[in-house]
Amino acid sequence: MLSRHRISNIRRLLQFLFICIFACGLCIKYFPSWSRIVSEVISVKAVVQNEYTQNFLTPPTDVNQLLKRGEKRYEAEDFQGAIADWQTALNLSNENQKTSSKIAIVEKLARAYQKIGKPKAAIAYWGELVAYYRQINNWPNVGQILIQQAQAYNSLGEFNDARRLSEVALQIARTHHDDTLESAALRIRGEAHRIEGNYNKAIIDLKFSIKAAQDTHNLAYQAAAFTQLGITYINLSKQNYNYAKIAWDTGENDEAEAFIKQASRYDFQALESFQNSLNIFRKSKDKINEIKLLIYSIPPANRIGKSQLAIAKLQLVFLLLEHLPISEAKAYAAIELAELLKDFSSERNLFFAKCPTNYRESQAINLLNQAVLIAQKLSDHRALSFAFGNLGHIYECHHDYEQALKLTKQAQQAAQTKPNAQDSLYLWYWQAGRILKSQNRPLEAIAAYEQAVTTLEKIYTQIVVTNPDLQSDPYNTLEYIYHELIALKLSLEDVDGESSSLYSAITSLDALKLAQLQNYFHKDDVAVKFHQATDLLSANTITAVFWSIVLEDRTAIVVYLPNGETKLKWINFDSQRFKDEITKFRLGLERRSDIIYNRRQAQKLYDLIVRPFAHELESLQVKTLVFVPDSFLRSVPMAALHDGQNFLIEKYAIASTPSLTLTDPSKIKSENLRALAVGLTQDAKVDGRIYKALTNVKKEIDQVLMIIPGSKQLLNQNFTRAHLQAELQRSIYPIIHIATHAEFGIAPEDTFLIIGKNEKLTMTDLYRMIQDVSQGINSVDLLLLTACETARGNDHTNLGLASVAVSAGVKSTLASLWSINDAATVTLVTKFYQYWYDYGLSKAEALQKAQQDLITLGKKYAHPYYWAPFILLGNWL
Repeated sequence: MLSRHRISNIRRLLQFLFICIFACGLCIKYFPSWSRIVSEVISVKAVVQNEYTQNFLTPPTDVNQLLKRGEKRYEAEDFQGAIADWQTALNLSNENQKTSSKIAIVEKLARAYQKIGKPKAAIAYWGELVAYYRQINNWPNVGQILIQQAQAYNSLGEFNDARRLSEVALQIARTHHDDTLESAALRIRGEAHRIEGNYNKAIIDLKFSIKAAQDTHNLAYQAAAFTQLGITYINLSKQNYNYAKIAWDTGENDEAEAFIKQASRYDFQALESFQNSLNIFRKSKDKINEIKLLIYSIPPANRIGKSQLAIAKLQLVFLLLEHLPISEAKAYAAIELAELLKDFSSERNLFFAKCPTNYRESQAINLLNQAVLIAQKLSDHRALSFAFGNLGHIYECHHDYEQALKLTKQAQQAAQTKPNAQDSLYLWYWQAGRILKSQNRPLEAIAAYEQAVTTLEKIYTQIVVTNPDLQSDPYNTLEYIYHELIALKLSLEDVDGESSSLYSAITSLDALKLAQLQNYFHKDDVAVKFHQATDLLSANTITAVFWSIVLEDRTAIVVYLPNGETKLKWINFDSQRFKDEITKFRLGLERRSDIIYNRRQAQKLYDLIVRPFAHELESLQVKTLVFVPDSFLRSVPMAALHDGQNFLIEKYAIASTPSLTLTDPSKIKSENLRALAVGLTQDAKVDGRIYKALTNVKKEIDQVLMIIPGSKQLLNQNFTRAHLQAELQRSIYPIIHIATHAEFGIAPEDTFLIIGKNEKLTMTDLYRMIQDVSQGINSVDLLLLTACETARGNDHTNLGLASVAVSAGVKSTLASLWSINDAATVTLVTKFYQYWYDYGLSKAEALQKAQQDLITLGKKYAHPYYWAPFILLGNWL
């Protein structure tokens, strides 16, 4: 049986023997005794030549020969050659062979295509096998092949198809009492849940998979499921660390500590799962998987303070790797180990972009050079791209930009060579962009950044993060690249004053907003419709749009004016200082004990954000300001900014939107409007917390029913999940008005509405209900939420509020940033509906008039606490 290395050795041996024969032939007449040596060399050459010719050069004449040669090529890792032979064999079989023979060839082809990184082709061949085995009622084989198809879909990140096929396989397994198949199906479905982000469902499936594998004493399936379970716990750990960061950023230190503790528990569970898998691999002396599991275990061990355990595992990895024979697995283990050494003790979200500290650099360089040699020897272009790219990053961190760029371009070339190597290409475009920026080559850097964005957007559905401690999240990465690209474009505009650069930056800003939306949901298939931004702007020539982008050292405000001009202003505060100013502003708004509102902070922010453009706004007679905010600016009620004479809302109608291209510009006719008004007027107890009755909700809903004919209400015990869903499916309601307690937390499960019967309804579930009934002309025009609790100023939850609304097809959302159980809310909501429904004003103008009326009612309601929390998101027309 010939390996690929032996094939190469045979070729070199033939070349050597030919040279020997030629050289010896010249010397025979001087050394007669050499004739015997030459004869023996010729005989050896003939034997070697015959073996090589029979196995690899002679065209086979029948199917069996093709199958045998294909097997030899497959075992020699010449997968393309094997595919060529088996495809020819299949073509011949179509004429001469039985169906069973053809099926055997199809199985081989599926296996080979999977090996060369073409899972779509493999899936197609497996589809033929499924059809055949179904026809002959061989259901166990159907189940096994469905598992292989589902696994391929998981490798592509297509979790819906993977879950669907694994569920069919699971049904087959249970029908035929096949515990082995059941274990595999549960594992694959669990992995699909993990990729989708449904970690709790993933854990349930993986635990049942382990139990089924234990019942059948299938150690391989146990190890595979334990590994997936450990990776799922790592996902949960990283998620909770991210939540902790958000909590710290918003001053919720106790909540941050709770998230840290939960993350540590998940890290412990991950280590336990990895150890169970490791024990099985050690019994079977599977060194490759032992190395992989040790590498997986090191970051969580560090995070929970077990540094000695982490160091011991690291040393063991080095020892095992040294004795591992040359292979693809050794190359990738060396690359992952080098990555791990970059910052041994920390948790890395964007490790390719960050320069490490406390770096075992010489060891990392040696590992990467070793990976380069192995990858070149095996012609593994994907491994080669990662090795070159990581070496390039080391030189980038040393500011040796010439060598860094050379290695980065080698990484790009390697990634472009094979389709299955291109999942890393965006990293090397991004890296090239950073290097070119550092070399003061901004135009080339922008081109590289845009290539990175384009490449990542094409393939990030196929990037399955198998180890979140050693791979950057593609959604986070895309958002990060956009920030750097926009900052570069804006800095170019700042230097050259070219409006084309600024317009290009606006385009990228809007694309960034979509990336943020996708990152919030952690999926690219968010159900949104794209619209031309010019449709919204041309529909109202008295509107100016303010974009913001918060960078580490300063913040950019970009304004699009009705005359088509764009303006740029930098706020030269670092992000933390600017955020502190925003926090002071929010706290002042919410301090209702102050009878007279202190406007100093509101004036300071006005001077930073709006005043630089005040002259243009006035000269162009702008009436509406639309903000597309970034980061912590999402939680700012812009209406309460003050110019020294008036609040901003007294001069302009104001709205916010997550993105112009995601904002539906259409306007519904008032005669088609009717509302479903739901609310809670009773005390409620949910998760041990008492929610006091909202005494003004009944008046609020009565006003809605009185102003908008044909509307319907669901109150208290009728305001349940089942009743709400049934009513939405029964009738079309362009307006959904909800008056109840609402919590907007950091974690999705902490974001919910309080409904009847002491129950809660998550916002995700609410929007899923709306999305199911919101199609085309039946889409929801306005969702109005009063009595919300988002006063913590958490920009993450405010992004979520806008994101899920857009995803559900809701054109506009009117929500309060903090709850006001006061007659002021009834007054504001009533006046909003009157100005919008009765008088035909735009939504932004109607809200402006309602807020102005509240300001003029008296000293009490003039305080922005009562009117500033109401913000309009989405379509302002």
